[in-house]
Amino acid sequence: EEWVDRSHGRVRADVVHDKLRALGFEGSERTTRRAVAAAKKAYAAGYRRVFRPWVTEPAVWFQFDWGKGPKIGGRDTLLWCAWLAWSRFRVVIPTWDRTRPTVIACIDETLRRFGGSPTYRLTDNERTVTADRVAGIAVKHPVIVAAGRHYGLTVHACVPADPASKGGSESTVKIAKADLVPTEANLLEEYGSFADLRAACDAFCDEDNAREHRETRRPPIELLADER
Repeated sequence: EEWVDRSHGRVRADVVHDKLRALGFEGSERTTRRAVAAAKKAYAAGYRRVFRPWVTEPAVWFQFDWGKGPKIGGRDTLLWCAWLAWSRFRVVIPTWDRTRPTVIACIDETLRRFGGSPTYRLTDNERTVTADRVAGIAVKHPVIVAAGRHYGLTVHACVPADPASKGGSESTVKIAKADLVPTEANLLEEYGSFADLRAACDAFCDEDNAREHRETRRPPIELLADER
């Protein structure tokens, strides 16, 4: 138990067994594995992260993230994936890069599709948004702060290396990539031009937002009208 605790639950059973044999233990490796498994289970129970449902309010949270898009003419593309937390309304925009001007342009188009500006915007700690961290608090880039002030948005950055703190946009990225990036799973053909990708992203948004959501039992486009 001490070795499991010291390794934060990562120590391997064979390593523990070797250590025990060096101390004179004569039991089998199977016995050690069972004991280590029980110790790891007890450790996980004491340190397991607890998740609770996130009950959102209308017009409060807007999240976004980036996903890797398909290649067009041998050049990589990116997918801007935004998500309005209350209505589950999704916006996917293809881009060539993720520079700060592109981020602001995507914010502008996303808010126009929302038909309004939510209170908060949550995203990663990438350098286009977060210039530094002081005492664990994100210091926003002044241009992003100015853009947020212009649109009436307060910019928030999630906890570093913690995708669970913005799960809605993470799911949007996963769904968008599965439907828009050509793979053997979806049998999509390559895009002939960037305009074709843009049209595919628009069609994806129209179809996804018109479909009944599993949690709300209503299409996001209907909920968006209430959220507006």
